[in-house]
Amino acid sequence: MKARTSIHPVPVGIDRCYILESVGVVMVDAGAPGKIGAFKEGLASLALQARDICLVVITHGHFDHIGSARAIKEMTGARLAIHECERAAIENARKLEVPSAQSAWAKAMMRIVGPMARHLEVPRTTVDVALSDEDLDLASYGVPGRVMHTPGHTNGSVSVLLESGEAFVGDLAMNGFPMRRGPGMPVFAADAAQVHASWRKILDAGATTIYPAHGEPFPAQVLRQALAAAA
Repeated sequence: MKARTSIHPVPVGIDRCYILESVGVVMVDAGAPGKIGAFKEGLASLALQARDICLVVITHGHFDHIGSARAIKEMTGARLAIHECERAAIENARKLEVPSAQSAWAKAMMRIVGPMARHLEVPRTTVDVALSDEDLDLASYGVPGRVMHTPGHTNGSVSVLLESGEAFVGDLAMNGFPMRRGPGMPVFAADAAQVHASWRKILDAGATTIYPAHGEPFPAQVLRQALAAAA
């Protein structure tokens, strides 16, 4: 019988992290700078200790996903994983290029948020697991699932797919205000065609429910329908 995985969303400002609890405990993303208090508050509501978390998977290197990585790593002792092409965002505080706006609303947001984001400082820390284009099996961390390279929002974006079908996609898809009115395309994307290719990849791998960093979970069928409409 396969181990069950409990999913614990942890709000950290404008987005959310996820703690995946099975035989082991893996966390997805690390929030914006200065959000260690929100992380502690979320953890306090669970029957878990900080040191139970053995791995933190960063879906991509934008400030709102890596900003509290150093503080969370120091608190938990967890290993930190990010795709190799974006590790400099954590180790050298090198800011990623802002992806292209995919809508008029996204362009308006960028005029407001862009200048603020450029001045945010991300505390540096060491990456322990440099992810590649090959899948990383999470069985050795006690979670039945894998990390998959799913570029599109950024070149080094990754997703965590559980064997039970839940997919934690970072910003590969979004759902809800202030990003979108409903589930679908990220409002910023380095390559929209690659986003669609990565949607197909996770759907073909068995994704049934999409957990975005921005907004509520939604059925993977929504992405399948969007792909059909775009064909």
